[in-house]
Amino acid sequence: MLTSLAFVFLVGLSMAALCQKLKMPRIIGMLLTGVVLGPYVLDVLDPSILSISAQLRQMALIIILLKAGLSLDLSDLKRVGRPAVLMSCVPASCEILAFFLFAPSVLGVTR
Repeated sequence: MLTSLAFVFLVGLSMAALCQKLKMPRIIGMLLTGVVLGPYVLDVLDPSILSISAQLRQMALIIILLKAGLSLDLSDLKRVGRPAVLMSCVPASCEILAFFLFAPSVLGVTR
């Protein structure tokens, strides 16, 4: 399992560097690595990695969100503050409201 994990990391970092040279975001190379090496294309991963893949995906998401948050510039955030808040909070509020209103009847979810 450890060798498969190291292989995925090495290929992912190599693809990220290649994408950076091609003036593409590094995350594209890492995502492509996961898709190609995963169970749907080449299936070269150890099955034990697939059993912990949910935890690995969650850790990756945390890292991506932390890097995105740490790269924010406060002056840019102040400049686009109101539209950014409206574009994120209004749709999220509508989704939450729709879920609470329609989920019990459509999905059979109890309150």
